[in-house]
Amino acid sequence: MTIHVVQPGETINSIANQYGIPASDIIQYNELGEPNRLVVGQTLVILFPRRVHVVEAGETVYSIAQQYGITVNELYRNNTKLGALNRIHPGERLVISFEQPRLGDMRVNGYAYPFVDRTLYRQTMPFMTYATPFTYGFTFDGDLIPLDDEELIFIARQYGVAPLLHLSTLTEDGGFSNELAHRALNDMQVQNRLLDNVLTTMRQKNYKGMDVDFEFIYPTDRDRYVQFVQNATTRFNAEGFEVIVALAPKTSSDQPGLLYEGHDYGGLGAAANAVLLMTYEWGYTYGPPMAVAPIPNIRAVLDYAVTQIARNKIYMGMPNYGYDWPLPFVRGTTRAQSISNIEAVRLAREYRAEILFDERAQAPHFQYTNNQGEVHEVWFEDARSIRSKLALIPEYGFLGVGYWNLMRPFPQNWLVLNALYRILAF
Repeated sequence: MTIHVVQPGETINSIANQYGIPASDIIQYNELGEPNRLVVGQTLVILFPRRVHVVEAGETVYSIAQQYGITVNELYRNNTKLGALNRIHPGERLVISFEQPRLGDMRVNGYAYPFVDRTLYRQTMPFMTYATPFTYGFTFDGDLIPLDDEELIFIARQYGVAPLLHLSTLTEDGGFSNELAHRALNDMQVQNRLLDNVLTTMRQKNYKGMDVDFEFIYPTDRDRYVQFVQNATTRFNAEGFEVIVALAPKTSSDQPGLLYEGHDYGGLGAAANAVLLMTYEWGYTYGPPMAVAPIPNIRAVLDYAVTQIARNKIYMGMPNYGYDWPLPFVRGTTRAQSISNIEAVRLAREYRAEILFDERAQAPHFQYTNNQGEVHEVWFEDARSIRSKLALIPEYGFLGVGYWNLMRPFPQNWLVLNALYRILAF
């Protein structure tokens, strides 16, 4: 795999000639909607097939995968044009393997709301170890608030992906309730009822485990949260279910702020089977323009985390989105719009902006002026920034990554992930 950064004057054909591959391959893998309008600074993932199979009449993805000793999911990952569907025709060329040497194995989790586009969701399943529908809330009495998750679970299971039940204190108004967390953590009758309901739902819906996400917990409930996770892990492990807990991106034990003070890294890391470090949202809706997940900020969290939690219990959070800020930025007034990484490139193309790359943050960005004369600044993710983040996993010895989220298409991400790692089944 090579990540090519488009230079002034280059075309899709000149780039293809440079690497000695068909332009159609670059267009197909990168899913370029307008290949004849490349943006200066845009990334293109260049892949070099090592072994190719020509489909014969009567063959299926299952028979071809079996012939070469690979999984069907691996065949889908190598041939994203299939859309993770068993639709092939005689004469079609399928890639069995690429030249790229891999860095190792990885587990991958991805979050999705029930209204996710089903085609997009299905396309991402071959790249997943786990899939997590978002989210089950609960009442002050410990009853679960229903979630329309059956179809997402069914699709995940079709690809051998393990679904996780996501439990959070998120309320209908979009905020995390510290009062709801306080009730569940301190009233044992409510807590036991909640865990009973989670266990029943996991059994009924064929979940593999629970991903718990209580945020903005009162500092006085810090130890109670550890006990809650320990109770859940003890009960659920005995029934064959895993427990993962999401952690705010802390850099020290005494870090101030309601988001951080209720999360005891050492205690929660010991209590759960695994943790997810939410290493994103430094650039956010109401903050100043900057990278969503700058590498130095991520490293500060990881460096602290490994002093408190076993490395082989840690998943690192991966963002699948960017932000578009109107300028000038005025704190308390300016609101950035969340956009997909594909949309970011489209904006740069539409307004003829050059995409720049911040070497320290390891993130792409640009400014543009819209048709109303308003200046905007955009920070997002591309193949380079994803490669930089994924490289941290073997460096730190982590389990893998968790994507927030699977709601937006980002073809280059999956190309880079597949080129660098073998994705483990659960």
